[in-house]
Amino acid sequence: MKPFAKLPKFVKNYYFLFGSFFLFWMLFVDSNDFVSQISLKQKKSSLESQKQYYIEKKQEVLQDREELTTNQVLLEKFAREKYLMKKSSEDLFIVVSED
Repeated sequence: MKPFAKLPKFVKNYYFLFGSFFLFWMLFVDSNDFVSQISLKQKKSSLESQKQYYIEKKQEVLQDREELTTNQVLLEKFAREKYLMKKSSEDLFIVVSED
C-alpha cells in the first residue's frame, strides 16, 4: 500500500502543495514573517509614545526659555538654583538631605 493513498485528492494537487508551501514560507520563514510584523508594531507604538513624551518636554523647555529671556528675576533664581551661582559678597551653603 502506498503511503499517500489515504490522502484526499486535492492534497496531492501541485497547486495546493505549492500554495501551502508559499503560505507557510510567507507566515513563518520570510524576513517579514508574522512574528516580526507583530514585534515591529509593538516597537513602533513604543517609539511613538516616546516621541510624544519628547514633544511635550520640548514644549516645556521652549516655554521655560521664553520665560527666562523675558523675566530677569526668574533668570536670577534659575541661575542660583540650577548652577549654584552667587554674588561676590554672598556665601553659599549647600544642604544635602540624607533620604
